Amino acid sequence: MKRTFSDDLRDAIGRDVAAIDADHTAAYPGESPDRQPVHTVYGGAQLFRSGTAQRLGSMALAALDDHGPDPDTFADAIDLAADADLRATLYSRVRAKLEREAVEDFRIDFEDGYGNRPDDEEDATAVSAAAAAIEGMKNDALPPFIGIRIKALAGEAQRRAVRTLDLFVTQLAKAGEGSLPDNFVVTLPKVTSPTQVKMLVDLLAQLESANGLAAGSLKLEIMVETPQSILAPDGSSALYGLVDAADGRCVAAHFGVYDYTASCGITAQFQSLDHPACDFARHHMQVALAGTGVWLSDGATNVIPVGSTDSFHDAWKLHYQHCRHSLRHGFYQGWDLNPAQLPTRYAAVYAFFLESLAAASERLHNFVSVAAQATLVGDVFDDAATGQGLLNFFLRGVNCGAITEEEATATGLTIDEFRSRSFAKIVANRRG
Repeated sequence: MKRTFSDDLRDAIGRDVAAIDADHTAAYPGESPDRQPVHTVYGGAQLFRSGTAQRLGSMALAALDDHGPDPDTFADAIDLAADADLRATLYSRVRAKLEREAVEDFRIDFEDGYGNRPDDEEDATAVSAAAAAIEGMKNDALPPFIGIRIKALAGEAQRRAVRTLDLFVTQLAKAGEGSLPDNFVVTLPKVTSPTQVKMLVDLLAQLESANGLAAGSLKLEIMVETPQSILAPDGSSALYGLVDAADGRCVAAHFGVYDYTASCGITAQFQSLDHPACDFARHHMQVALAGTGVWLSDGATNVIPVGSTDSFHDAWKLHYQHCRHSLRHGFYQGWDLNPAQLPTRYAAVYAFFLESLAAASERLHNFVSVAAQATLVGDVFDDAATGQGLLNFFLRGVNCGAITEEEATATGLTIDEFRSRSFAKIVANRRG
């Protein structure tokens, strides 16, 4: 059959569409299939030891024993619903988590948690902190996720940030014989320009080459704590450009509540995680980075549980409310600054999942049973995207200990199907 102009046009359009699809897939690979920690604990580098995670867990348990020694006392402190079964289940699972894995992610901090110190002192701290990380790695004592926060790559702090990063990574690679702790990451604070991210990428590449590390093995995360990291000078979104500048190394974007609100002119009295200005920034982060695979993390509650039991309960209630605020807004990770905040971190996360468990189980079970055809459960309409969303709900819940494997498989899915992390693959296999 003789080709026509329309045939040529169709082929050309097809090539264009394929190129567009390839570009889109490269830019937006989808949600990361890996486990995301529910929090990051920040601690001054001068205090870091190989057993820091275990020590923080012991302190968290002591705080719970002293100020929330039973399910009702703890639940009343955070205004948890009066459901006795929920209170008992949540309390036992929080205790078990604190005993098993109190810290999911830890950041060895050379910025705000460390301050400005003489060069010889920070040099020594960088080397000793790396040695502690190596000891923890050998003794299997490190949390599942760990990293270092350097100073900003801007102004007077730039030279110090580069030197600390060099000393720490070089010591880490040398003592670890070319290996790194699992899920190791470098956190870059106060990012205002893609140039700063590119500088860090270049530094990481040079450190990999110099220390025999695999290319691309050093990952980074950016901190969103200035208006300039939200909007570019021309009014466009700055966030995607920051992530794009990382050349595939960026795994997370963390929101810094207090630097951001201060930069917006909000006085200290009203600087809080749930301020409307913070909601704007978080929503912008969600929209700008949706589909990129970059994890989003919320900031911290700076009211620390100390003093009397009443003071503890007031601080616990505020922290619990802030964690729930983050979860409602789709931020499944946040910062913790003190071990006494760990009980309420897990209480908030576990309550979030447990309160929705029955409804989510019914919806996922019903959805799977009709092999991804749209279905109606009560007054909630599900589609294929919701199927993946429900799967992600259970994956997050199981990963952090809020939901048991038995509760997850009550949906009709097997553990192997959950581990596939893809609703489309589950449906395809079942149809096959």
